[in-house]
Amino acid sequence: MFAEENGLHGDPRIKAISDAIRVVPHFPKPGIMFQDITTLLLDQKAFKYTVDIFVDRYRDKKISVVAGVEARGFIFGPPIALAIGAKFVPLRKPKKLPGEVISESYVLEYGTDCLEMHVGAVQPGESVLIVDDLVATGGTLSAAIRLLERVGAEVIECACVIGLPQVKGNWRLNGVPLYVLVEPRLTDLECSL
Repeated sequence: MFAEENGLHGDPRIKAISDAIRVVPHFPKPGIMFQDITTLLLDQKAFKYTVDIFVDRYRDKKISVVAGVEARGFIFGPPIALAIGAKFVPLRKPKKLPGEVISESYVLEYGTDCLEMHVGAVQPGESVLIVDDLVATGGTLSAAIRLLERVGAEVIECACVIGLPQVKGNWRLNGVPLYVLVEPRLTDLECSL
C-alpha cells in the first residue's frame, strides 16, 4: 500500500520525498521516465524523512534482518537496519559475493537475471524486511522473497521508496505485503503544480 493510504495522507514528508526525486525522460531508453533517487540522497531532509518513515513503520515489528536488493536497496537498507536493531543482508547480482551463495533466477521483460545471498547469512525462522528503491512489475522483489523463503526465513514485508502505477492495488507479492512511499512523477514540472 502507499504510505498516503496508511495514515500519512497529507504528511509533508511524503511531498518532500516525491519532490526530491528527479525525473529523467527517455533514460536509459526512449519512453522510460527514469526516477532518479540520487537527487533524493542530495537532499538531507528528504533522505532522512525516507529512512524515518520506514523506521517508524518497522521499529516494533520484531524484524531481525533487513535484506537490500542490489544496488539501491543497499542505500536505504543499512540505516533502517541499524535503527531497528536488525542485521543487513545484501542480495546481489551474480558473481559479486566472494563466499558460497544461494541463487534465485527470475524473468525480466527481455531476458533473465539472478539474485544471490551468502549461505548462512539468514537463518531459518528469522523475520525479514526486503528493501529496494523502486517496484515496477514486482519480479525482482518476488525473486528476493523466494530466495529468502528457501532458507526458511519469514518475509514480513517489502518496502520501496517508489511504486509504479501498475503495482497500485496489487499490495502483495507472493503473498507478502508491499509498502511504498510515493508514486512516480511523470516530469519534474509536477513539482511546481
